[in-house]
Amino acid sequence: MEEVIIRQGVTIGDINRYARDKADGKVVDEVELKKELGNIIFSTIRWCSDLGYTPEECIELAKQAQRKFRQAT
Repeated sequence: MEEVIIRQGVTIGDINRYARDKADGKVVDEVELKKELGNIIFSTIRWCSDLGYTPEECIELAKQAQRKFRQAT
């Protein structure tokens, strides 16, 4: 589990760097941002499997949580 958190942190760090560079007015590569967002999706699916969970179950639980959040706001 710890390795999943560390790997996800690297990807989020790359996205944060993109956001900082954009905020600083630097030229940024949107293809790189798209790639990192894709990495989040594919890596998360793989990690679900690595942890013995089905991606479908995890997605369903997330959908339920999102619905509850929307109803509360």
